[in-house]
Amino acid sequence: MIYTCTLNPAVDYVIRVENFQAGGLNRSDNADLYAGGKGINVSRLLKRLGSNTCAIGFAGGFTGEFIKSELDREGVFHRFTSVNGTTRINVKLKSGTETEINGPAPVISEEDANRLVQVTAELTERDWLHIGGSVPSSLPADYAGTLIETARKKRARVVVDTSGAALKALLPYRPFFIKPNHHELSELFHTEVNTKEEAAGIAKKLVDGGTENVIVSMGGEGAVFVNRDSVYFASPPKGTVKNTVGAGDSMVAAFMAKIDSGLAPHEAFHWAVAAGSATAFSDDLCTKEEVEDVYSRVKVVKVEQEDTQ
Repeated sequence: MIYTCTLNPAVDYVIRVENFQAGGLNRSDNADLYAGGKGINVSRLLKRLGSNTCAIGFAGGFTGEFIKSELDREGVFHRFTSVNGTTRINVKLKSGTETEINGPAPVISEEDANRLVQVTAELTERDWLHIGGSVPSSLPADYAGTLIETARKKRARVVVDTSGAALKALLPYRPFFIKPNHHELSELFHTEVNTKEEAAGIAKKLVDGGTENVIVSMGGEGAVFVNRDSVYFASPPKGTVKNTVGAGDSMVAAFMAKIDSGLAPHEAFHWAVAAGSATAFSDDLCTKEEVEDVYSRVKVVKVEQEDTQ
């Protein structure tokens, strides 16, 4: 089972207003509500790819119930820890430009935090724990690390799907897989990453530090895969980009799904790039059929490691 943990989920309220005027009365053309969060996106796509998945994390109030109902609608199993307060609402106002207002997270009590740790204590060596997104400020700074340590004691595979200081803090736990984009990689190492060769060179440092598998997504330039055994470059397929939201989550989901089904890491990388591209070409998260259609158009080549020095 692939468990995805979203510590700070949200209901994304996307509202469209033509010619928004600050300080005045504005009427929306249309609006949509989505269950938001990295782990939630990953579980949704895992379900579409046919993998066994369970979404965990914290949920409270009517917004928490909305997230559960949306997962129920897609047939995604979940075991959220119920908390007092209300799961946050993030408002995305689309007019000439896009404005985002992220709501506050509910306060997570020590008792609730411990209950989620107990869920991860039930994992086995056949399971995965994916941890993605931000951490509510009411939790201890090392809380995500506690979850990882608990899962690792049960020999579960751990995937870290975050960025910046949060990613840096979790690297010492030696995750099985991470997927930064080239901007996040630049931030992590205080440098500029502009080419696949540069990305591969820095990803090697992460592997040398204990991370087992690294995919670096580079937008229109494709992606890079590095582990101790090999380096691969992928060129993106041609297509019309409609949506970049969820493309990275799709890559993470496909990589885990294919490794879990028994494929080699470089083969899973090929499917990951296909899934990320398929979502970018779609209005929402991609379907299994869309991934399979894009797969044959993704070019993956093995690179001699000395070429990335």
